Amino acid sequence: MMFSALQAGVAGRWDLTVTEGASSYPMWLEILAGPPASGRLQLRTGHALPLTEVVIDGNRVRFPMPSEEPAANPAQFSFTIAGDSLSGEITQSTGPKLRVSGARAPSLERAHAPEWGKTRDLLADGIVTWRLENPNGKNNWAIANGELMNSERSSNLITRDLFTDFKLHVEVNVPTGGNSGIYLRGRHEVQVEDSYGKQPWNRGMGGVYGQLTPLSNPAKQAGEWQTFDVTLVGRRITIVLNGVTIHDNAEIPGTTGGALDSREADPGPIMLQGDHGPIRYRNLRITPAK
Repeated sequence: MMFSALQAGVAGRWDLTVTEGASSYPMWLEILAGPPASGRLQLRTGHALPLTEVVIDGNRVRFPMPSEEPAANPAQFSFTIAGDSLSGEITQSTGPKLRVSGARAPSLERAHAPEWGKTRDLLADGIVTWRLENPNGKNNWAIANGELMNSERSSNLITRDLFTDFKLHVEVNVPTGGNSGIYLRGRHEVQVEDSYGKQPWNRGMGGVYGQLTPLSNPAKQAGEWQTFDVTLVGRRITIVLNGVTIHDNAEIPGTTGGALDSREADPGPIMLQGDHGPIRYRNLRITPAK
């Protein structure tokens, strides 16, 4: 199919909301018009997967849903784009069709550098300033001796306050084989993992999960306290891990798996992943932009 101006309008990044029965959840899409057309899709969980067999017909797009284990009869995603809006459906081989709505992802470019406000201790007022992602889920989080500890698998923990641009200081102690994550604005996961001695990876320690690979891997051995200093301004992120800059004003393309929503322009909370098992945090301090 010949490349057209309409295909250029289809290309870009899209923040999606999928409606399934009475519930909804976020996804994220990137379309590269090509030719040939391609892209990536971030499902509800996991990491962004490459698209195949992308067909662009004017303002209509369709492709099979990607999977790490390709299915013989994959679900099909078809949608129409009108300006900065997207609407469509996911047709499954079995089960109901899922409705999908979306909007072109915001640039989040800032006109000027932020002025920083007062630093806050996110643990100073105790566990009451946090809430569970699943109010009916297991809660094994507790604060003692200045440490926020998750003793075993638990619902993720979320700040009640919301933030836009900020600097975040976090110290974390990862057990052998441990896995957690620090979600910025509840949408962009910075991976926390026992990654000592491994090659840098976008799903390893300090990676923005499935989106950005660290420049290096200065992770310490399991059981040692490690320090993150994160600066997030718009889509631009700088991360210093254990004194080493591993992301330097890098652009985060979009949401990661497990995001709370797809409203990238809105303020959001800090969320700590607890559903993989034990983890310990301390000295969680945030400095919001004024």
